Amino acid sequence: MTNAVELSSADPTGHTEDRLKRAAQSLPLSDTTDFDDADRGFIAELKPGVVTNGDGKVVWDNDSYSYIQGTCPNSVHPGLWRQAQLMIKQGLYEVVPGIYQIRGLDLSNMTLIEGDLGVIVIDPLISTETAAAGLELYRQQRGNRPVTGVVYTHSHVDHFGGVMGVTTTEDVEAGRVPILAPAGFVEHAVAENVFAGIAMGRRAAYMYGAALPRSAQGQVSAGLGMTTSTGTVTLIPPTKDITETRQEEVLDGVRIIFQMTPGTEAPSEMNFYFPDHRALCMAENATHTLHNILTLRGALVRDAHVWSQYLTETITLFGDKTDVAFASHHWPTWGTEQVTSWLSLQRDTYGYLHDQTLRLLNQGYTGIEIAEMIQMPPALEKTWHTHGYYGSVSHDVKAIYQRYMGWFDGNPAHLWEHPPVESAVRHVAAMGGADSALRTAREAYDAGDYRWVVQLVNYVIFADPANADAKALQANAFEQLGYGSENGTWRNFYLMAAYELRHGNVGTPTGTASNSVIGALSVDQVLDAAAFLVNGPAAWDLHLVDDWVITDENTTYRMELNNGVLVHYVLPADFTGPEPDATFTLTRATLIGVLAGGQDLAAAIRSGEVGVSGDPTKLAQLTSALDKPNPDFDIVTP
Repeated sequence: MTNAVELSSADPTGHTEDRLKRAAQSLPLSDTTDFDDADRGFIAELKPGVVTNGDGKVVWDNDSYSYIQGTCPNSVHPGLWRQAQLMIKQGLYEVVPGIYQIRGLDLSNMTLIEGDLGVIVIDPLISTETAAAGLELYRQQRGNRPVTGVVYTHSHVDHFGGVMGVTTTEDVEAGRVPILAPAGFVEHAVAENVFAGIAMGRRAAYMYGAALPRSAQGQVSAGLGMTTSTGTVTLIPPTKDITETRQEEVLDGVRIIFQMTPGTEAPSEMNFYFPDHRALCMAENATHTLHNILTLRGALVRDAHVWSQYLTETITLFGDKTDVAFASHHWPTWGTEQVTSWLSLQRDTYGYLHDQTLRLLNQGYTGIEIAEMIQMPPALEKTWHTHGYYGSVSHDVKAIYQRYMGWFDGNPAHLWEHPPVESAVRHVAAMGGADSALRTAREAYDAGDYRWVVQLVNYVIFADPANADAKALQANAFEQLGYGSENGTWRNFYLMAAYELRHGNVGTPTGTASNSVIGALSVDQVLDAAAFLVNGPAAWDLHLVDDWVITDENTTYRMELNNGVLVHYVLPADFTGPEPDATFTLTRATLIGVLAGGQDLAAAIRSGEVGVSGDPTKLAQLTSALDKPNPDFDIVTP
């Protein structure tokens, strides 16, 4: 056994190179329309293509991808290489007169619509720094127009996180900058980034590969964009909800007609149409890739069936009235016929995956089996924008199966399997020990069966995390799988796994639970967030009843801890139940501060910010039973 894992990446093997050559032969490489569309309307780029924060730390570096040019190297799938060549194009682009996009300055696009008095911002990126840089680039070319409105297309952080880079809370609260969003936006945006945000953030480090080296054997893209920026995430809650399809609003003189699409790419999402521009914004419901039904970082499973239905509705509502369609990722599509074709093929992709998965699961096949069985129709295979650079046929099919059938495939042998470490110990023993297992794995590596290598060696690593030979072999096999993947997020997962096996845990590069995101929590959500941290066994014997009088909402919430469960509810005016241990009187913002923001409750009581009656010391029993989340948990080792 060696004492250390090799730090350098493995070169592509002959098996990997052969796989990529076969892939190139199957791709529609003669169709170069996307390159013309991606360049169309170019005005200016950010020079250098680097964005820093106030401390000088780089939060975005598009120039680090300058190596993505010319012939595809033997360590990148040719489809993914082509997609990356399209996505590294950055700068300000004109979609049509009056509509402009900032592309290549974050994972997502920021769109700017010129109104009567200023400019409306659609989806201000992930970070305040990248959003501010994009707005400044626009103003350098189009004049110093004030921001007169903001629209969030949906509840994912890459579509709202940079909002304080384009406007201020003061301007929004004063009514100078209205913010429009689909109904349910705040609930879902906050829930995703706070309730499960720690785990999602850690897995997002793998999905987007922000910590990977930029090279042909490293991070190439994420398929939807290059990667995520790592700046300051913010949130200003919307001032107006869009609640129904065909709802029309006028923002700074610009007419907008909305289409609600809940349950598609996000739980809260909408498309919208600009009738005076004959332009259609597709949010993230149609892009130049197959999307995720369940994203690899973790999320609620999406509904491929309703996604397909909403795209049909989009075509019937707006298709014949549209000259250009754009989205919050990638480049626009021009021409009524071309837009309708794009939307139809996107629609057919999700519909086909859904319907065929249902057909096969009703024949008794499981998700993992169906994922190997489904072959996409020829018309979809020969179309670039239906390829799986971000989502994939494989994990989308498994997600559809999960939506209908859950995690259990019906085989009772899988009903109560041992957890990973205990299972690994038994597998390795059954294979005759680690040395025997590794001999088999090396034979599989030489034969090019990298899927079996990583599965087999995973048992060895979980049975013996210190086994450096196992880590080195698994890292090499992960790299071969990454090199061969057309899907950007699969490549990043594989290469991040190899990177951490070689270099150690990198943690979570991008945090989404910022103060402004936490500040958007409702009282119910902040009490939920506290409940999700209760260490059940540690709280079995604790009993607590507290009332929280929220002065700015004129509402009293009761919080009870029993049997390791923290429940809460609004007290009705005629409530006659037991007296609380303590009653705290405070604003919603202060409640968030003391329960979710790290503010010292005792200090707030002493300062008068929190009024209290009864015995406030019993609250310490609750705080003593709260676990602290771990944003740096291990993934490829136990």
